[in-house]
Amino acid sequence: MAFPAFAIYAFLYLYPSLSNVYYSFQRWDGVTKPEFIGLHNFTYLATNDDLFMKVLGNNFRFSFIVVIFQTLLALLFATFLLKNTKTSIALRIVFFFPTILSSVSVGLIWNFLYDPNFGFINAMLKSVGIPGLNWLGDTRYSLYAIALTQVWFHTGQMVVIYVAGLQQIPQELYEAAEVDGASRWQQFKNITWPMALPTTAVVVAYTTIQTFRAFDLVYSMTQGGPLNSSDMLVTLIYNTAFSSYKWGYASAQSIILVFVVLLLTYLQRRTLRLNTGEK
Repeated sequence: MAFPAFAIYAFLYLYPSLSNVYYSFQRWDGVTKPEFIGLHNFTYLATNDDLFMKVLGNNFRFSFIVVIFQTLLALLFATFLLKNTKTSIALRIVFFFPTILSSVSVGLIWNFLYDPNFGFINAMLKSVGIPGLNWLGDTRYSLYAIALTQVWFHTGQMVVIYVAGLQQIPQELYEAAEVDGASRWQQFKNITWPMALPTTAVVVAYTTIQTFRAFDLVYSMTQGGPLNSSDMLVTLIYNTAFSSYKWGYASAQSIILVFVVLLLTYLQRRTLRLNTGEK
């Protein structure tokens, strides 16, 4: 029974992953015979590829913005939707609804909302006397516009995770705090936040991974433009392989992407463990 499952796993995940490592040491256009070039792809990435460094910076900024706002908003909403009342349950469904949509459909919806001429957002700004912006066509705003879309898209999913985590906190702690005269803020600071750190570790790690694999959303909204201002590592890898036909170089870029995500996830979990007193 285990062999068919392992065969599917090996075919769909293990073989492509190992092949990717192999091709990262090759010069290959996807058609001709690969040529072994050792670490040249990686040394070129580190020393000569200014575009890769720019896109890596884009991805770090995008990830930082989304992780901070998505985590804080999800925790805030979860604290208000904690009780299992009909209203809270209905609102949880409303918050979770965007998550069931496809990334492409979300990108198209927000493309319409961001439209500089007919978009809802600019219409609202103009109604209060603020001039509209070219949200996706201006290098100053495109990355932040996509970050806002990403936060809207996935915050509801994190709300559900936080609700599940917060419901595990013993209510006796809050009752004892109320007896001692603790305010709502003191209860949150001394009970909710420390007890929610394990859930926060999950939310932060998962959100970070999402921000480094947001290909569909970015490509459907800007394709990385204008002037690579909203380019992410995943869109750069795609363009390197399928537009420039540098498959070996794209493989090296994807290896770096994996290491970046693993390193960030480790550092985040390590920081949260130190805050909770775990080793």
